[in-house]
Amino acid sequence: MSKVSMTVNGKTVEREVEDRMLLVEFLREELNLTGTHVGCDTSQCGACVVHVDGKAVKSCTQLAVQASGCEVVTIEGLATGGDLHPMQAAFKENHGLQCGFCTPGMIMTAVDLVNRVGAGNLDEKTIRENLEGNICRCTGYHNIVRSIEAGAKAMA
Repeated sequence: MSKVSMTVNGKTVEREVEDRMLLVEFLREELNLTGTHVGCDTSQCGACVVHVDGKAVKSCTQLAVQASGCEVVTIEGLATGGDLHPMQAAFKENHGLQCGFCTPGMIMTAVDLVNRVGAGNLDEKTIRENLEGNICRCTGYHNIVRSIEAGAKAMA
């Protein structure tokens, strides 16, 4: 067992956890932040993407103890009060989801993409290439790409 302390969605949390506990398990089971989904258990689907110290991370590939001392933002932490983050609003407005299972990871990946590349440097090819680590089993990605384009403009 190890003690972990991190900031999650702006709040400091401390817990004793098993050394092998994954960050996604910590978020879901210890903090009840169930917006971060477990889809494949093999790091291929991207449903578990969160931001750790400002960078997109597949939380099924990182141990909770590795995130100790870090700032973690989940899909629940993007909205401000009752207002959706611009990327969340864009997914809603542009029908960038169907069943919604992949949506939290897609949105977290998209926000990271805009932060890394810049809103003005995104074209469809760049968006699609950066979504390679995120799988949607329902859509053809068209509305997801459209949502990211709209979200990037709103974030600019």
